[in-house]
Amino acid sequence: MTTEFSPFHIAIPVHNLEECRTFYKDILNCEEGRSSDHWVDFNFFGHQLVIHYKEKSAEDLHTNPVDGKHVPVPHYGVVLPWDVFHDFAENIRAKGVQFIIEPYIRFEGQVGEQITMFFLDPAGNALEFKAFKDMGQLFAK
Repeated sequence: MTTEFSPFHIAIPVHNLEECRTFYKDILNCEEGRSSDHWVDFNFFGHQLVIHYKEKSAEDLHTNPVDGKHVPVPHYGVVLPWDVFHDFAENIRAKGVQFIIEPYIRFEGQVGEQITMFFLDPAGNALEFKAFKDMGQLFAK
């Protein structure tokens, strides 16, 4: 497996294309790319995120217990540099984003020390953003 940077592609369902377009563009500051009346591409921190219209589902949010918190499953997101994470968290907090899990540090002083946070987009898709104190420990055991 290569260790070079390879952008990923993810497509997610949204029931309100315009509301989610505004969220990703104006709240998360993602640059918009191509679009149609059923989907929109975004530059999601160097990766391709596509929001696709899908009728609203009645499914409840599923969670698993981690560190005494209810982590939403499924979820997606990115690993940011440590200093970028803090600025990003304050920026979205200032824009009124409600956290499912407030930013907190896991494994403090241990291998894999990281900070993480979770919130939902307007369609109810769960996002996790995290940062490692030492990025070299991203896959450390």
